[in-house]
Amino acid sequence: MTGILFVCHGNICRSPMAEFMMKDLAKKRGCSDALCIESAATTTEEIWRGKGNSIYPPALAELRRHGIGTQDNELGVSAKRARLMTGGLCQV
Repeated sequence: MTGILFVCHGNICRSPMAEFMMKDLAKKRGCSDALCIESAATTTEEIWRGKGNSIYPPALAELRRHGIGTQDNELGVSAKRARLMTGGLCQV
């Protein structure tokens, strides 16, 4: 399995958008099972008492505008919470 990690400052807009756009592309090309696609933050600014904030509403709206995070193509968007980058990929 190939791991792909998208990283940004808080993990609530840029990196989750990249994560879910890549998951959508992988799904459309039939290679989702061969890839582990995640995103993470470089800081804890969007993580409070161990719980990360959800995707920034304007970023979520943009994903949905492209058919990602919708009822028929959810891909885990609604469950996404900011998380800090760690040494392990695909272990969350």
